[in-house]
Amino acid sequence: MNKKLVIFWYLLTCWAWGGEVENFIEAAEKKHGEFGEKAARFLVEGMPEGDRENLGRDFLMTNLDLALKAKKEFSWAKKVPDGIFLNDVLPYASLDETREDWRSFFYPNCKELVKGARTTTEAAQAINKGIFNLIKVHYNTGRKAPNQSPAESIKLGKATCTGLSIILVDACRSVGIPARIAGTALWFNKRGNHTWVEIYDNGNWYFTGADEYDAKGFNRGWFTGDASKAIEDQWQHAIWASSWKKTGSNFPMVWDIRNKEVSGVNVTSRYVKKKKTSEGMVYFRMWDRKGGKRVVAVLNEVVKTKAGTADLNDMAELQIKVGEVLRVTLDGETRSVKVPTGKTVDLYWDQLK
Repeated sequence: MNKKLVIFWYLLTCWAWGGEVENFIEAAEKKHGEFGEKAARFLVEGMPEGDRENLGRDFLMTNLDLALKAKKEFSWAKKVPDGIFLNDVLPYASLDETREDWRSFFYPNCKELVKGARTTTEAAQAINKGIFNLIKVHYNTGRKAPNQSPAESIKLGKATCTGLSIILVDACRSVGIPARIAGTALWFNKRGNHTWVEIYDNGNWYFTGADEYDAKGFNRGWFTGDASKAIEDQWQHAIWASSWKKTGSNFPMVWDIRNKEVSGVNVTSRYVKKKKTSEGMVYFRMWDRKGGKRVVAVLNEVVKTKAGTADLNDMAELQIKVGEVLRVTLDGETRSVKVPTGKTVDLYWDQLK
């Protein structure tokens, strides 16, 4: 093809999309005021290049209209900070899934599911409990792709963790609940990848497995043990959350690992087990009497002392303040003592009250 013609078509495409963008932003401001214009610009600024070429004003306006409708309608949505709403309710996609108008489908269905909910958490729990049975989609490795859109998963009746997570995020967003994809490209023990969902409520992010409703609440799941061992400074073993806003980092999509278009936030620190600090830490040895033998006792129903062949320096660790009452249980009997000064304390059972 003639080089000049190629350049002409490229410029024409850019001009056409530029017109679509301007029309969308102008229409958003005209219909929804200053915040509508702000929301439209936010969407455009975070768009992947492919969306710039393929999505039109009508699709974008429908998404914006329904997102703002949910913001006004649901009590929890009204309280969501603008920054969280823009990044975690407004976007029409989470990852690189097929673009579609899922809000028109999920809104009436999820509105019914959350009608008895009073808080964000209650609403999200109700959706996770009910939506997958309603649409008849559950975990099945026979799905066609990991990153299926809701319509693709509903057509098959099958999805794996990423497809299920996309469904839950979209369903939550349809009724104004801030939600995002979270996951790791590779567990610390190299056993594979996994994807789940994070929900924002009252200033904090919580996690839940998609189609893994737990009546006891969020921050529970079969993967919590693995997540607690994630490695923050190794991108493949870290835990990431998706973001529409550009962050300078990308969410690792294992099915298209070279694709850097989806932004991500490293949230590993919220999942790993907190390391014990030395502040307030006291080390205990337990003896039956002075000059006697070490015995195994339970301190404050938390830790056990060491005995037998255990090294003398292998001691029970407990964060406790000097002067605080320590409960010691041995052979079913509990006695107490006030913690004395010192980082290492020898306790004698026959001297305890």
